[in-house]
Amino acid sequence: MNNEKAVSRLFGTRKFYGKALALAVPIMLQQLIQSLVSLIDNFMVSGLGDVSMSGVNVAGQILFVFMVYLNAICMAGGIFMTQFFGAGDEQGMQQAFRFKLIMGFAAFVPYIFVCLVFPREVLSLLLIGNTEAGMILDEGVKYIQIMFFVGFPMTISMCIASSLRDMGRVMTPLIVTIIATLINTLFNWLLIYGNLGFPMLGVRGAALATVIARIFELVAFIGIYIKTRPAFAVKLTQLFRVNGKMFRAILKKGSLVLFCEMVWSLSETVTTAIYNGRGGADVVSGMASSFAIANLFFVAFGGIYSATGVILGKTLGEGDLQKARQQKTWLLSGSAVFGVFMMFFGFSTTFIIPLVFGRLSAGAVQICRDMVVMMSFFMPVWVYMNAQQAVARAGGDTAMGAYADSAVTILVMLPMLFLLGLLTDIGPVMMYLAVKLLDIVKVVIFHFWLKKERWLKNLTIGKS
Repeated sequence: MNNEKAVSRLFGTRKFYGKALALAVPIMLQQLIQSLVSLIDNFMVSGLGDVSMSGVNVAGQILFVFMVYLNAICMAGGIFMTQFFGAGDEQGMQQAFRFKLIMGFAAFVPYIFVCLVFPREVLSLLLIGNTEAGMILDEGVKYIQIMFFVGFPMTISMCIASSLRDMGRVMTPLIVTIIATLINTLFNWLLIYGNLGFPMLGVRGAALATVIARIFELVAFIGIYIKTRPAFAVKLTQLFRVNGKMFRAILKKGSLVLFCEMVWSLSETVTTAIYNGRGGADVVSGMASSFAIANLFFVAFGGIYSATGVILGKTLGEGDLQKARQQKTWLLSGSAVFGVFMMFFGFSTTFIIPLVFGRLSAGAVQICRDMVVMMSFFMPVWVYMNAQQAVARAGGDTAMGAYADSAVTILVMLPMLFLLGLLTDIGPVMMYLAVKLLDIVKVVIFHFWLKKERWLKNLTIGKS
């Protein structure tokens, strides 16, 4: 009997996990489809050779930082959006949506400068020491100057899509993503190699295909926004009708989320630059192709994070703190089991590497395979760590990521990485292993932080 009670405290009911999966699976499917598009992009571009693929992926690192910023802003607004949804407060939801849009557009100025004014200078920082940097930069600049045009549609689409997910409406973004994916894939085929009489544009074709898909996505989400008028919707003329107190409250919490996510993205960019300096185009394309494969199982992160945030945020917004405390345990236990499942799924993806990237050099393919196996081993740790972050942020405890996570990254990981780069000649795969072992330390720190229950708060009281 005692064992049964212990299990019931540790794991939830089938109904509870069914609800969690109903939220997580559509989000994971949406991200899986996006990852498949990226994989198809890489497959098509890989046919142009190591240099072209390296150029696209170096330029893609800039878009990655921009997307992380947008995602962080949507996370910050989503902390309040889910709780106001649970409390049935439409005005609070509208303020959270305004925050997402206003702060999202704030990233445009630096994005313009990087894409249009100083693209070669910025991209060259990611290729210091690379033996084929000049040729890679030529391809990267062609790509990023066109990818500038995805900034505006991506910002609006992500704000609307994330807000729909915050309300538990996960199927609509999924359907839009499926259609946009088909459009992206079609125009990749048409424009990269010049099929059916279209011009053969190489890496420029890959960029144009992405722009076309993002414009469709924008039109679709605006149409849904106008037709369904979700509870968070505001008129364009009322966009800047901001509640100062609410905006400051979201910004206060959101600034820590943004700091944490940007430290992570910039650290990933720095590590990529150091990896890229360990050889030529084979290293750049090999590392990039491994992440294109890994994105197929990285979809677990978004699904677990969103499901945890929606479930806990709604419960906290309703004011049921005891129920939220129990749900937290169930969600973390479930994420541990799910992480093990995703580890084995990750191992299975190694079989498609020769099919997708067989046209790359043998060195690039070997780096790709070694990286995918290594990242698969880390999946239980990473899935659990994402769930921990989601629990903390659901109740507004953004300090955990900002202080604990970022402190380990800044004070330990980056110095370690620079020392490995300067004092050793180990390859990029072993260097990646060395720094990612620190994630186990982060999980332990997060565990003790969450036990203090700083996250167990109803943020809607007196805020709207």
